[in-house]
Amino acid sequence: MQRGEIQLKKKIRIGALISGSGTNLQAIIDACRSGTISGRMVYVGSDNPDAAGLVRARQSNIPTFVVCYKSIFREIRVESDKAKLPDDFDFNDVLAKQNLLGDGDDPARKKLFLMRRAIAEAALLKAVEPYPFDLLILAGFMRTLSPYFIDRVNIDRGRPRIMNIHPALLPAFAGVDGYGDTFRYGCKVGGCTVHFVDYGEDTGPIIGQRAFQIQPGDTIESIRKKGLNLEWGLYPACIQLFAQGRIKVVRKNFDLGKGKMVMRRIVEIED
Repeated sequence: MQRGEIQLKKKIRIGALISGSGTNLQAIIDACRSGTISGRMVYVGSDNPDAAGLVRARQSNIPTFVVCYKSIFREIRVESDKAKLPDDFDFNDVLAKQNLLGDGDDPARKKLFLMRRAIAEAALLKAVEPYPFDLLILAGFMRTLSPYFIDRVNIDRGRPRIMNIHPALLPAFAGVDGYGDTFRYGCKVGGCTVHFVDYGEDTGPIIGQRAFQIQPGDTIESIRKKGLNLEWGLYPACIQLFAQGRIKVVRKNFDLGKGKMVMRRIVEIED
């Protein structure tokens, strides 16, 4: 019996974090229901109490919760001296690992950013405690995750288990507006990427990508529509690879010539 056949005897448990309408979430819920994904949704969480995706989850009888980042950050700003950091938060460790803020950023800003993230992420971790999961998917979750959270989900560092979908062909156009950047740069091809989450912004190992042609008459709206139609197929397909146990992350060294080497963590898909 092959690895994938053994894995498929047991459905994986999938958690999701969202911020908005949840169209990718719906595609994944539907794929779990149809058997396209050998998995089941065990929770949907959001930083936004008004996220329409929470309604989609409840309609499918999936447990939901909200950790409102805005409220947490507001409380910290008003009563910063009373802000309680998680007992296991190590600022120097998180600072050394993170790639969200650069060396040129103000040290005080870095400290506040990482402390606020740790407090909110500790609340997230507390919220998911009742729902054991094998894979966490970000489906339009508009908050970056810090090493504090990532390290507590990726217990086995060789087997990451946080996935994200990004509206561009990474490594091009990381950040918040991938389709918009694709349009504004006059690209002739657009697309979407599913990747594992690491300590940077949209820099983790790429699992899968799909592309579409951009025609002269395309608008930013038509580009987004083309991209979303691909996202709804790509994300379930990548999750199914995870469910089948076919994703392997490996380190590879590449010779750039003139004595220069670069190391990358890449995904290999096993048969």
